[in-house]
Amino acid sequence: MAHLLPRLTLVLGGARSGKSRFAEGLVTALPPPWVYVATGEAHDLEMTERIALHAARRGPGWATREVPLALPDAVREAADDPRPMLIDCLTLWLSNVMLTGRDIEMECTQLIDALRSAAGPIVAVSNEVGLGIVPDNALARAFRDAQGRLNAAVAAEADHVVLMAAGLPLTLKQP
Repeated sequence: MAHLLPRLTLVLGGARSGKSRFAEGLVTALPPPWVYVATGEAHDLEMTERIALHAARRGPGWATREVPLALPDAVREAADDPRPMLIDCLTLWLSNVMLTGRDIEMECTQLIDALRSAAGPIVAVSNEVGLGIVPDNALARAFRDAQGRLNAAVAAEADHVVLMAAGLPLTLKQP
């Protein structure tokens, strides 16, 4: 059944655009079990509540792996796993990478290599952060630029790319 989803789908969009819900729908169109790869960490009450909402919405059938930094390893380890995988989200992963001082280019290259070798199906969620105003500080500008490069690299590798805007899926690339 996994052949109903392409090997790699990227779902992009702004904050609260419906990215995660749409991505979950793609994955759950296949029979369970599914793998949810979470990259966010609950450092404050708001994030704790967001994570709880996502988990409650997913319900049963999901095996959750929390990998705030080891995303390339998690994708490589699941290379032969036939279960559909949802990565939510690349933006939080990249933020974690940057904030720990890791080599961004090397980490992103390792992720692209892992995605390239994975059998899939994988649905990855990421924020489109380059459509707003120019950030007012160097760290935020560096993050915006790195996220743009990562999104472009994943989109180039992906078979299917969807941009969510106002809750509506806009297909940018299809298999």
